[in-house]
Amino acid sequence: MAQGGFSLADLNRYYAMIICRMSGGTRMRIYRKLISLLHNRFSLMDALDRIRGIITNDGRNPDEPMALALLYWQRSLQNGNSFSVALEGWAPARERLMLSVGDVSNLAGALENLIKVTEGTKRMTAPLVGALAYPMFLSMMTVAIIYAIGAYMVPPMVAAAPNARWTGSAKDLVNLSNWIQKNWLFAFSILPTIFFLIFLTLSHWKGYTRSFVEGIPPWSLYRIFVGVTWLLAMAALVRAGTPVSQALRSLRHDASPYLLHRIDSALVFINNGDNLGEALAKTELKFPDTEIIGDLRIYSEMDNFPEALDQMANEWLEDSISGIEQKAALLNTVAVLGVSGVIAWSVMGTFAMQEQITKAMGG
Repeated sequence: MAQGGFSLADLNRYYAMIICRMSGGTRMRIYRKLISLLHNRFSLMDALDRIRGIITNDGRNPDEPMALALLYWQRSLQNGNSFSVALEGWAPARERLMLSVGDVSNLAGALENLIKVTEGTKRMTAPLVGALAYPMFLSMMTVAIIYAIGAYMVPPMVAAAPNARWTGSAKDLVNLSNWIQKNWLFAFSILPTIFFLIFLTLSHWKGYTRSFVEGIPPWSLYRIFVGVTWLLAMAALVRAGTPVSQALRSLRHDASPYLLHRIDSALVFINNGDNLGEALAKTELKFPDTEIIGDLRIYSEMDNFPEALDQMANEWLEDSISGIEQKAALLNTVAVLGVSGVIAWSVMGTFAMQEQITKAMGG
């Protein structure tokens, strides 16, 4: 093969990397097996050997993507790298971060913390997506209904009575029909454009002006999601023995501009000697949550701060999931009412048009 070309082994490796990065659930299952074997005093290399043997069916399927992943992890470990370095390219940066700080000698504990944070984030994701996706779908459906009415239902009725003088809701329906036929491209692009801009602002709008919309969905939902996942990660790192300042700096990696601004703002006060709660309060960004900041101001001075932070993160996770589900139900109700209102308005307009057509033809 020509120099610089790819061999079959290279292709298999890159394919395995893609599959491994996409298979979060499979990685978590491997981590759980590792935890169990490490607790039973297996060395890391022996534990990986055992798991690879299971995945390859005792060597019968050596090219299974996850089996190749474990093989390359072992090779990296043999070269003197840590487990977090061995995962480079095979797992997201956040996972490797959780395994690279704190007490690195306690890999089982680090893996347990990683799984806890990952599962917490996953539990937050589903209700958040539900809270945003369904109202967006219903909004687009409303536009489609309006277009169908304006382009297909109204024109034949107008043609049936060309001399009719439309009034009331019938006139509104005719005006809508004329507008939608001339501006259909704008009608169909306006909502996707708005949704795209909102999506960009969620993670990129970061300054003090952001606080004006922090209580309004979807920005309020994003703040809760980012706040909970950040607090879970902080709790895991601090419980693993990482100093608060180092944990904050570690979580800067792979952070969105929104979160990065809040971490950096807190670090200014942390570096001046304030505890985590006081630092977050002094940023005046109300992140992650006003009540959480108040609790942190109390617990940050206590000896059992790591345990209190962990308990606080998990309690807020449970409360937030319930809160997001309630907000999702409210948003869904508003969206359904919006669609129903459009349909009811079009039905009333149609009846009015039929009545005025009858009068025009009778005249």
